[in-house]
Amino acid sequence: MFLKSQPTLFLASTSVYRRDLLSRLGLRFELASPGIPETAHPGETPSALALRLARAKADRIAEAQPDAWVIGSDQVALLDDGSGVRILGKPGTVSRCIEQLTASSGRVVSFLTAVAVVRRRDAASIEFLDTTRVKFRALERTMIERYVERESPLDCAGGFKSEGLGIALCESIDSADPTALIGLPLIRLAAALRDAGFEIP
Repeated sequence: MFLKSQPTLFLASTSVYRRDLLSRLGLRFELASPGIPETAHPGETPSALALRLARAKADRIAEAQPDAWVIGSDQVALLDDGSGVRILGKPGTVSRCIEQLTASSGRVVSFLTAVAVVRRRDAASIEFLDTTRVKFRALERTMIERYVERESPLDCAGGFKSEGLGIALCESIDSADPTALIGLPLIRLAAALRDAGFEIP
């Protein structure tokens, strides 16, 4: 009996968080940097932004690997601070991280995680969007500063890591998939990859 060969798989990302998540599925895959600017178009909705960037990342790698399946993903964090909805990006600096978490204190932040699984050869595409809502505790500035110093979540949308110490900042998390908040919704991704011909498990 011959073992069925798995299709070639690429993850269009340099994120260690997404790499570690995809590794949980036990598949062989390669990493590739898509080099896509993560900026919004004028008038673009947050969900449209997340889906467009996920697609663009996957398409960029698929151009060079037309026979492979390619996974692209993007996450947008949204905060309604009472005066309107704004996007919280990756803070990048300690001061911006503290500012984001201060603004999120006692409020709900919605994390939109988009995924596109594409194969250029036959123009195949599977796309979906996950929404996870995080209710933050009322946070004192000293708590925020202590957290940022300990975990340094400067490369995470919203400025915290739910898979680490950041979980202590939360009052509740409303999600259909606990891995979505980390950056890759594995429940729906596993289903998409099974549809694409991968054996999971």
